Amino acid sequence: MTVPTPSPHNPDPSRPSAPRARPDDRHGTGRAAPPPLSPYAGSTGGGDGGQLARRELREVAVCAVAVAVAGVALGFLWLWLAPRVPLYTNGELVLFKHPEGEEVIGADGVFALLGLGFGVVSGLVVFLARRKGGVGLVVGLAFGAFLGALLAWRIGVWFGPDTDIRAAARAAGKGATFDAPLELHAYGVLLAWPVAATLVHLLATVLFGPRDEPPAAAAPAPGGWQR
Repeated sequence: MTVPTPSPHNPDPSRPSAPRARPDDRHGTGRAAPPPLSPYAGSTGGGDGGQLARRELREVAVCAVAVAVAGVALGFLWLWLAPRVPLYTNGELVLFKHPEGEEVIGADGVFALLGLGFGVVSGLVVFLARRKGGVGLVVGLAFGAFLGALLAWRIGVWFGPDTDIRAAARAAGKGATFDAPLELHAYGVLLAWPVAATLVHLLATVLFGPRDEPPAAAAPAPGGWQR
């Protein structure tokens, strides 16, 4: 009778050998450990990021439209408050009645002052409506204010004196005085509203906006010590 020789891996032949652990078995269970998951596993394709982007775009659109509509009021106020430039015709030429008058630049100055006032009001209103602020809100405010300024300018031109000077001179008659078309000569005044609105909103956010809470102190590790 031959006695089985003990194997170096199983010294006692009467006892069943334990399952051999695989190279990647850390706990000796005989089963391979699952491969490490990728940090992008189970991702839904940026669903949260997409929702955030749509929310930002919605804020930009709503804020821009709401602010731009106020340009109608600015346009009619400019039409009402801007000084008129008197013209007259001698039958052949159309001339300024007051060549050294300041009415020509007065329309630009009134538009700039109204734009600054509308900028202050719109910046404060947007801040009070959404105190948490955000990049989208500021972009919508600036873009809407610029659209509102353009709309106000065109409303003043459309509803103001006739833009056809020759037709207005013929209708007025020789030696009669009539108003020149309402127009802007310095187009930079169109930026008064968006610049003022953005600055006021940012200043209000810095002074009265919500503050970020400081991060909580990390708990000490087990067995650690504190000073």
